Amino acid sequence: VQLQASGGGLVQAGGSMRLSCAASGNTFISIYVMGWFRQAPGKEREFVAGIRRSDGSTYYADSVKDRSTISRDNAKNTVYLGMNSLKPEDTAVYYCAARYGSGLSTEEREYVLWGQGTQVTVSS
Repeated sequence: VQLQASGGGLVQAGGSMRLSCAASGNTFISIYVMGWFRQAPGKEREFVAGIRRSDGSTYYADSVKDRSTISRDNAKNTVYLGMNSLKPEDTAVYYCAARYGSGLSTEEREYVLWGQGTQVTVSS
């Protein structure tokens, strides 16, 4: 399975974005949970949001939960991350990731597949 993230770019503070993560490969059916992480300059990678593909259960980091929406389109093997009211501190490389277990995990080490990342820059 390969993950391809897209949709990043330069956004003004207060604006919104929508990232996409497209998965390919015939073993994708075994992927139960998809997640988004981000890594800001000089900081460790952190969890942003996750979704269970089977029932659509979602979970978010506290820093984004009131202004983010993660969703999936299983027919397209794609997961989306929408975020509004963007702040300069949201500037980061955003990565999509996948894990085979069905538990809703925020732990980076539990995700075995990673996309290449897409840069999001929020200007003040």
